[in-house]
Amino acid sequence: MEFQNESLESSPLRKLGRGKVEIKRIENTTNRQVTFCKRRSGLLKKAYELSVLCDAEVALIVFSSRGRLYEYSNDSVKSTIERYKKASADSSNTGSVSEANAQYYQQEAAKLRSQIGNLQNSNRHMLGEALSSLSVKELKSLEIRLEKGISRIRSKKNELLFAEIEYMQKREVDLHNNNQLLRAKISENERKRQSMNLMPGGADFEIVQSQPYDSRNYSQVNGLPPASHYSHQDQMALQLV
Repeated sequence: MEFQNESLESSPLRKLGRGKVEIKRIENTTNRQVTFCKRRSGLLKKAYELSVLCDAEVALIVFSSRGRLYEYSNDSVKSTIERYKKASADSSNTGSVSEANAQYYQQEAAKLRSQIGNLQNSNRHMLGEALSSLSVKELKSLEIRLEKGISRIRSKKNELLFAEIEYMQKREVDLHNNNQLLRAKISENERKRQSMNLMPGGADFEIVQSQPYDSRNYSQVNGLPPASHYSHQDQMALQLV
């Protein structure tokens, strides 16, 4: 009864059943401890239900008035805190980060424009243009650079020319060897032909061999009957024909 009276005294707005409770520090130590235990259990239960029902990452940390730690997390309290720090840092530094990026890109664009301008001026100087703005020292430096560049260009050109000459010399040797081989073959064929002509009956043999073969004449001659079956007149007639 004393606890109920003290509770009523500490919470003047409390009513029977579910009623409104004035939100302020409970002065009574016992009542404050009891309220802490009840509310802590309900808070942990709500955190668990929120993480399960809504698939949310929840981390709950509670320190009592005596310094005792109560915590709940469906993943890891440490990882959730790190995620919170990162999210809060990103949200707080969004504006500053975007401004810093804009400044950085502006500086880089200015540097690139300056480099492009310098390269364009250098190209014009190499072509002998826009030289009025250069001093004697700068003109001397430009002359030295041009001489070095011309020297390298000539060296590369001579290297290519020597390589081309070497290739053409090798090509000439190959063609000469092929020509000699063809001449030797031609000479050998001429010697063979001359030796065939010097052989006895070689010319007649070549003429006979060169005549085309006629199957019709061959069949006609073979188709004739033997000469013994013909009279002398028939033989003369055949010879005349």
